[in-house]
Amino acid sequence: MDISEVAKKSGLPASTLRYYEEKGLIRSIGRQGLKRVFHPSILERLALITLGRNAGFSLDEIADMFTPEGKADIDRAKLQSKGDELNETIKHLTAMRDGLYHAAKCPAPSHFECPTFQKLLKRAAKARPEK
Repeated sequence: MDISEVAKKSGLPASTLRYYEEKGLIRSIGRQGLKRVFHPSILERLALITLGRNAGFSLDEIADMFTPEGKADIDRAKLQSKGDELNETIKHLTAMRDGLYHAAKCPAPSHFECPTFQKLLKRAAKARPEK
């Protein structure tokens, strides 16, 4: 498959594919004229990369999930750790969502007079900084 076909089938722009190749995440198997050519199995590898990105893994962390020969070798402990991290993020976001919904409907004359809104502010002050 040439790069335009991979882009179409994967939903990723050719620029992303070139970047992934530059980072060593994927490899072309040659060229057809000026276009890179990829083995059909590249689609499965790209799906795994996309899954990793959606789960919050960095490209470097994803690169570590492959052997030098290009086979997937995923560390289960890292998956567990990322799952735990996502659980904490979900808890934090759920609390924020619930607080915002409450603040939107709160009958207090001012949000700053609402105990629930005050708790939301305290949680926000203690929250981890954005990545």
